[in-house]
Formats: sequence, structure tokens, C-alpha cells
Amino acid sequence: MPVVIALGALVMTLLGGWTAHRVTDRRHLILGLAGGLMLGVVGLDLLPEALEVAGDEVYGVPAALLCFVGGFLLAHAVERLLAERVAAHHVVEPAPVAPGGAGAGARAEAGASSAGRPSAPASALPGRAPQVGLTAAAAMVGHSAMDGVALGLAAQVSDEMTLAVAVAVIAHDFADGFNTYTLTSLYGNARRKAVLMLGADAVAPVVGAASTLLFTVPDQALGIYLGFFGGVLLYLAAADILPEAHHDHPALSTLGCTVAGVGFVWLVVGAAH
Repeated sequence: MPVVIALGALVMTLLGGWTAHRVTDRRHLILGLAGGLMLGVVGLDLLPEALEVAGDEVYGVPAALLCFVGGFLLAHAVERLLAERVAAHHVVEPAPVAPGGAGAGARAEAGASSAGRPSAPASALPGRAPQVGLTAAAAMVGHSAMDGVALGLAAQVSDEMTLAVAVAVIAHDFADGFNTYTLTSLYGNARRKAVLMLGADAVAPVVGAASTLLFTVPDQALGIYLGFFGGVLLYLAAADILPEAHHDHPALSTLGCTVAGVGFVWLVVGAAH
């Protein structure tokens, strides 16, 4: 069952990558909805379930909440480390100026020095290393694999939990596919590499879900993991997806999509109970 649901995540990831290739002005509405779905799943389903399953306390605080905060901080730390690496590659050295006058001679020398190198795509960001885009895209692939693991572990709890996690995974895998393709291509990598990374990101949830067929997790450990996963999801929604949704289009329609996403999860959770 989780592997079949993960195929839906595969389709949504590919759809997100296709949208990145043919981006439209409605992207902000889709991201706003995805952020609302993620927020609803974390606050209305993942955290309550984690607190119920892993009820032990560590120094007066539920273990699930500690893992929730840990997941949030880990996602933040990983993003900051990637951002610092991007900033380190963002410096562009000025072209040397030939003594006695720049002009055609210097430009010709610069052109000759770059003649043997393949040119970056027209959409690439100037001054940024392609390896940075590939590293960020690889991190997205690893994250998608953990989505599949979360889906498989949720299936070991209950059908209701499987449905709730499936909503979160399928909803935000659209954004994962979009970001994977965008990160790879905008840093100067060829379209072929962007498509390959998108394909890896699409297959990753299926592999992750299938891996959980080989083992089971005790309730205590499962509750701790759900708390951790909830922290990661909340960070992605609050620090990445929702700000991106409102960046160029701070419209009430985007906010409405976010509220609708939370309301939809509320209905799903209410119907399940």
C-alpha cells in the first residue's frame, strides 16, 4: 500500500519539474496550497499522533516535542550550510585589464580563454558553481527518500495516519520536483542533468517506502520519528514554501489557498476519527 501511494508522489514530483520547465503565473497558488497542507498535517495530525505514541518525557518535556524541535533545527542548519556554500561561490572575479588600454584586445583575450569551455544555459545565475546546484538537488533527493520512509512507517501505525502522511508527502513533492529542477538548471547545469536529478527525486519516495517493507519500528521509536519529521515539514512549509508563494504575489488568493489546505487536512483528520 505505501509503495502504491508513493507512486502518486512520483507523479507529483515529475509534475513539479514539468511546471518548473514551463512555469506559469499560478505557481504561487499551488505553493500556497502545498504550504497549508503541510502545516495542517503537522499541527493537526503528526504532532498529536507522535505525542500519543511516544508519551515519555525527557526532563519534563515530551520526547516527541524534543524531536520535533530537533527536526526543525536540523532542517534550518542544513539550509544555512547550503546557503553559505552558495554565497561562497557567488563572488565573481573581475576580468583582468590589459595594460595600455582594455578594449578589443582584452575582450579578445577573455573570449579566447573561454572558447574551450561549454557555455552555461541562458537561464543560469551568473557567478555560481554548477556543483552547488547539484549538491542542493541531491539533498532534495535524500529528503524525498525520507518522505517515502515516513509513508511506510505511517502505514505501520494506522490507515488514518497513512492517509494524512500521504496528503503531506504528495502535496509537497510537487514543490520538491519544482525546486529540484530549478536548483539544478539555474546553477548552470545542462538540461540533461536537471532531468536526471528530477528523475532521481521522483523515484526516491518509492524506494524509501519499499525499504520499510523489510523492517518494523516499535511504537516509541515511531512516535519519536513522527515528531522529528513534523519539525522538518514545518520548517519547509514556514521557511521555504510559504515565503516563496508570497514572494512575488502577496495576494489574498495565495493566503486563501493556504487556509484551504489547512481546512482540508482538518476535514480529513475529522473524517478519519
